[in-house]
Amino acid sequence: MTTVLSATRLSKAFGAIHVADRVSFSIDEGEILGVIGPNGAGKTSLFGLLSGNIRPDSGYVEFGGKDITRWAPQDRARAGIARTYQIPKPFTHMTVAGNLKVAAIFGGGVAEDEVEEWIDGVLAQTHLAPARNTLAGRLPLLMRKRHELARALAMRPKLLLVDEVAAGLTDHEVGEFIDMVAGIRAGGVTVLWIEHVMKTMLTATDRLLALDSGRIIAQGKPEEVINSPDVRRVYLGA
Repeated sequence: MTTVLSATRLSKAFGAIHVADRVSFSIDEGEILGVIGPNGAGKTSLFGLLSGNIRPDSGYVEFGGKDITRWAPQDRARAGIARTYQIPKPFTHMTVAGNLKVAAIFGGGVAEDEVEEWIDGVLAQTHLAPARNTLAGRLPLLMRKRHELARALAMRPKLLLVDEVAAGLTDHEVGEFIDMVAGIRAGGVTVLWIEHVMKTMLTATDRLLALDSGRIIAQGKPEEVINSPDVRRVYLGA
């Protein structure tokens, strides 16, 4: 298998708080790797380190065989790393399609004469075609989450970092997102997915990575990680 991204001994502290403590892992092409852990475990900070929004104190990140540790977020995005956010941050005064155009052209390098066809495909894949001309600020919760995923997908990523898209959704809606992410993977995109909904992680991922206080406490097949004594003690309270 081809390694898409690897992190080696990544560390970051804000004062006395260690959000990443010698974190090392890799993700292979075509894989869906889930990240779990309690609040404050360092999950979203890990995404910040991988996407370039946070600079590590030590350690390094490789993507596509290149050391990108000091690359700016926009350079990582152009190289093929896109992410979603727990709280969607669209341009609320623009339409759904308008937001995707901005992401596609400026984030994904899609040519202007090709962008309409490209975003049509993204809208269809994320079930947003009926809301194409709706202002992003008027979308209900489920549609906002779809739109957040669509904006990242519009950037033509090789690696998609998904941050808690299932939070606040019904079981049926979560199932839709699982199918959606599986379809994204089938299209050739590797996925790193943070989620608190354990059922989602067990169903949707190939492997799991468990964090606590910035450290990896378990990684492997989902069932193995969930049943790890450290995970049960720290994350499940067992």
